[in-house]
Amino acid sequence: MADYHVNEPKDPKKILLAGQDLSEQPIVTNEKLSYKEAGVDIDAGEQLVKNIKPLAAKTKRDGMLGGIGGFGALFEIPKGYKNPVLVTGTDGVGTKLKLALDLERHDTIGIDLVAMSVNDILVQGAEPLFFLDYFSCGKLDVARATAVVSGIAQGCEQAGCALIGGETAEMPGMYAGDEYDLAGFAVGAVEKEKIISGSDISKGDVLLGLSSSGAHSNGYSLIRKIISKSGAKLDQVIGGKTLGDLLIEPTRIYVRPILEAIKTGTIKGLAHITGGGITENVPRILPKDLVAVIDVHSWPRSDLFTWLQENGNVDEEEMLRVFNCGIGMVVVCAPEHADTLRQILESAGETVFRIGSISDRQGTEHQTRLIKT
Repeated sequence: MADYHVNEPKDPKKILLAGQDLSEQPIVTNEKLSYKEAGVDIDAGEQLVKNIKPLAAKTKRDGMLGGIGGFGALFEIPKGYKNPVLVTGTDGVGTKLKLALDLERHDTIGIDLVAMSVNDILVQGAEPLFFLDYFSCGKLDVARATAVVSGIAQGCEQAGCALIGGETAEMPGMYAGDEYDLAGFAVGAVEKEKIISGSDISKGDVLLGLSSSGAHSNGYSLIRKIISKSGAKLDQVIGGKTLGDLLIEPTRIYVRPILEAIKTGTIKGLAHITGGGITENVPRILPKDLVAVIDVHSWPRSDLFTWLQENGNVDEEEMLRVFNCGIGMVVVCAPEHADTLRQILESAGETVFRIGSISDRQGTEHQTRLIKT
């Protein structure tokens, strides 16, 4: 906010008007104020919009009408859908933003933002159509904001959706120093009769786990606590990469491979492993009488998660409830379709593990039963 300068007279006098003592009132000066002096730079905002336009143009796809800069964004459902249902998702990237600030690396955090929303709507079989972002800060740094949006555009390209709009808010006094925040909003579509709900999952079905690219965008408050208590440095090397590089690695976007696999009509359920880890996310798609039996030794634990567990003295149960621990997406299918789906996903670049199966639930047990073989 702007500073208000009050020029007091050398000999203040009591001035009465309608019985009111005006000597206690602020004295108005002729000083002119502007929005920029209040902390909001309209010119910087306009420059950012100019920088964003070519980035958004790269994400153009069928259904996109117009471009960045209007009051509202227009999008029509692409041809080919007969009975489309819209699926929406919104998310942020949590305290991974603190890491981006510590490393002064802002060109991939936007990929995380897109991934968290498009992976969520993907689990219901939806094709992401378009994305909007919200960027807020105390003082707009055009170069940094452009780097963030470049990551958002890159994420949209990976997901095959259009970046059709967003909002940049410069709010002096709301954020300390260089801090900023992000939120994202994705809209997708799926044929009504092809919605993946998990309702037909049954005993004997197989769980396929798709490898994650790291911690994705969950558990970073615990990660930062581990770093702080252990005294670790972000430039220390773990398994050939620095700790900072491992932690800033953007969330994997599973859209294109999963959409290809969905075409087979054999996927019964999908679970995006986000906050709550493997333990809490798989049950979200299961009928109440079933349990996911997951062998936690069926995929390799990466150097990052091993380091986090050892340096944070984190219990195994807590690790699997907070982090993805190496599995970013889980696919449920009948056993006779597992090999075909695995081949499709691997040919699209995914690393796939057979991590478990579906069984009958015993009483009121948790719907994730973790085993070690």
